[in-house]
This record gives sequence, C-alpha cells and structure tokens, in this order.
Amino acid sequence: MVYTVTFNPALDYVVHLEEPIKNGTMNRSSKEEFYYGGKGINVSTVLTNLGIDTVAMGFVAGFTGAAIVHGLSHKGIRTDFIILRQGISRINVKIRNGEETDINAAGPRLSNDDVKAFMKKLDDLTDGDYIVLSGSTPPNMHDIIYERVCRRVADRNVQVVVDADGNLLTNTLQFAPFLIKPNKAELESLFNTKIKNDKDIEKYAKKLQEMGARNVLVSMGEEGSMLVPEEGKVIRVGVPEGKVINTVGAGDSMVAGFLAGYMKNGDMQKAMNLATAAGAATAYSEGLGEKSTIMMQLEKINNGLWKK
Repeated sequence: MVYTVTFNPALDYVVHLEEPIKNGTMNRSSKEEFYYGGKGINVSTVLTNLGIDTVAMGFVAGFTGAAIVHGLSHKGIRTDFIILRQGISRINVKIRNGEETDINAAGPRLSNDDVKAFMKKLDDLTDGDYIVLSGSTPPNMHDIIYERVCRRVADRNVQVVVDADGNLLTNTLQFAPFLIKPNKAELESLFNTKIKNDKDIEKYAKKLQEMGARNVLVSMGEEGSMLVPEEGKVIRVGVPEGKVINTVGAGDSMVAGFLAGYMKNGDMQKAMNLATAAGAATAYSEGLGEKSTIMMQLEKINNGLWKK
C-alpha cells in the first residue's frame, strides 16, 4: 500500500483568461475548472489512475475539506484525513492567460492534538508499505514534521519517499529515505550553487546520497530528469514530444509513475520511463494524467520520440 501525506490540501480553482489581468477593474474568465489539490493528493490520484492501491492522509477542514474528501472518494481514492474543528482547507487560484499565475492560500493552523492524532494513524503502516511526504506544511508547522513522521515509522520496513525542499527534506535524510525528488531549482537552493550541466546534477545528487538518501530523482522540466540510484548506473531520460499546457502536478505525477513502475517491475529504468510518461501526461493535459494519456507518452519514450 502507498500512503500519501498532504498536510495542507486545497481546492485548486483554475481560471482561464483571454487577456492579461487588468488591476483595479473587472476581469472575466473564458472558462473555469477545479481540482482536488495538494502534492500528496496528486500522487494518490495518479497512482489510482495507474491501478496502485493508495490512501490519502493529512488534514482537512470546513466545507472545502468536506468537498475534498467527497471528491476523492468519488474518484475511487481512499482517504484517512484528520478533520480539523476550525478553519477551512485552502482554495488556491490558478490563473491561465498564456502564463501560469498562482495564488496559494495559507491554510488552517494545526494544534498539537491534531498532530498527535495524525501520528497515531501512522502506527497502522506495516512492513512493505510506502509513505510519500510531499509539499508544504500549514503556517504553524515546524520544518521537522517530516522528520517526526520518519522517526515514527523507523521501526518498520516502511519505504519513505520525500518530495520537499529545504529543511523539510534535509531533516529526513538521517532516516535513509528510499527516494527523494528535488527539482533542479531546489537542488541549486540546497547547495547554494548554479547547476550548469548533467555532471553538476549527478554531483549534487550524490552529495544527497552521502547525507543519507538512497535513490535521488532530479526533475528538470523540459530538460528531462536524472535518477542517481542506490545501485547501478545513473539513468538519464529526456522528455517525450508534446505541447505543455499545465505544469501543476507534473512533479507529483513523476513520483507516482516512478512508484507504480518500480512496484510492478522492481526495475529502475522502467520506473524512470513510467515516471517521465506520467509527468509528461500531466504537463500535456488540463489536469492530472489519466492512464490512457500516460501509456501514450510511455510509448513515445519507448520509441525514442524525445523533444529536441
């Protein structure tokens, strides 16, 4: 079973405009969509699309939280959220008018009792389970919260996946997470450097391994991705041909694709191919990649149809 953790879920309200935003006056949209957002939720959604059992965990609040739970259940995604007594889950506004402009809300605050209740749920995880820790945390959460989750499951053979930046990521490395997925910009920020080429990517990914990470997957947008595995050779994959429509959730889709591929095959190359296909399927779609679009992108990858 793959458990995903989203401490700060959201309803993502996507607004499409024909013209640039004009401040101080009325702007009218040409169409709107909404999605159940949050990085862990995105991972659970794509895993479900790929036929992998998953449970979405975290915190929800208010009428928006109820909508998130209902919507995910309707999609066939199992949930086990802590329901907060105060506040509402976020509504994030995504403006699309040739560019991508996002307005992300802060979200509700968590109490110590809320966190304790969540930690107790982690005791249900057993040997062989995966847990995905991804994304930001609520306003009053400390950057050791992912470390606390890792510590809670450390006595079992639970495979930890971390997709976060800064101290949220580095604090978990002492627990030797199975996979971490920084992007290129996050890697530059972690080491206060400017990455110029693949050698730099490999160099700093290996530094993260020296700090404790087992497998390091670095996403680089249209430049593709690189996996520095615990064993074996470095794997470099490009991006299949296609037109980018939406980048929200593409990195989360990569995490889901990697896990789905690895859990089915135990093969790092196949996992990377499916990760790339899932990320591309989302980037080339209005929402998260469906199985049919992911398989279409996988076929391109297998046939070597890369972007030039």
